[in-house]
Amino acid sequence: MSNLLPPLNPLKAFESAARLNSLTLAAEEMNVSQVAVSRQVKVLEEYLGVALFRRLHRGIELTREGRELFEGITIPFQQIGNSARRVSRRNRRDILAIQSYTTFSQRWLIPRLGQFHDLNPRIEVRLSSSTAPVNFEAQNLDAAIRSGHGSWPGLHAERLVDIELIPVCSPALMASAKLQRPEDLGRVRLLHSMARPNDWATWISATGAKVDPSPGLRFENSALAYEAASLDIGVAIGIKVFVQRLLRVGSMVAPFETTAKTDEGYYLTWPTNTRVSAPLMKFLSWMRGQIASEGIVKPASLLEHN
Repeated sequence: MSNLLPPLNPLKAFESAARLNSLTLAAEEMNVSQVAVSRQVKVLEEYLGVALFRRLHRGIELTREGRELFEGITIPFQQIGNSARRVSRRNRRDILAIQSYTTFSQRWLIPRLGQFHDLNPRIEVRLSSSTAPVNFEAQNLDAAIRSGHGSWPGLHAERLVDIELIPVCSPALMASAKLQRPEDLGRVRLLHSMARPNDWATWISATGAKVDPSPGLRFENSALAYEAASLDIGVAIGIKVFVQRLLRVGSMVAPFETTAKTDEGYYLTWPTNTRVSAPLMKFLSWMRGQIASEGIVKPASLLEHN
């Protein structure tokens, strides 16, 4: 045959079973019986004239031919699914799936997200938080907020804000510890974020202070370190965009005016091979407007996207 196109229902049953490595899980995903999935796989095997699975005592295993077929159809099935989801959104709410870091979500995005919804009631933002690498296809994400230098293979990156460091603590701790110059940090407990392990060393180096940046308590992320600082446990190294509101209302204080600007920033990223949607451009424009209005960075002009 010049164009061998297998029957699609059996092909979908095979793809699900191969991806999940289980006929039972494939049946649950497709909302049919295991017998039905097994029958569909058998139809495909008979059509192709090869065995696609080895039936083992406690499961299944792809044959060489099965593995070759699965590798060939994985990406096309993902593309079909994504295309179907985009088409199905017509005449419905625009859904914008965004992934962000926990601290960025908690300390900056969530407190302001209600305003975006007020301005764009037809756009439904679905926000998830993770520090794991982003898989846009598998997670069906429109964009992700990432920190770094703005260069990720296969991703377009729009810089939102620079990462600028400043120590923060509770007003009570600042008064009791009598923090007046950076060297005084040697007398208090430093609070570290394990997600950003070099921030204290960066800030201390920028001040030239003779303080060991290593001792202290370590937390999974900056949000936890800020929480500990608010409870008088120590001094956290803050990212200015996250603590500026806390400093403004007085719930946290900055014992020193010195800041250290890193060469990193926060970026809104999305795959370069994806057409940018109008909701995503509205979200990017809104974020830039919010950051600019708080005096953190001047808004950059939006790129033209076709």
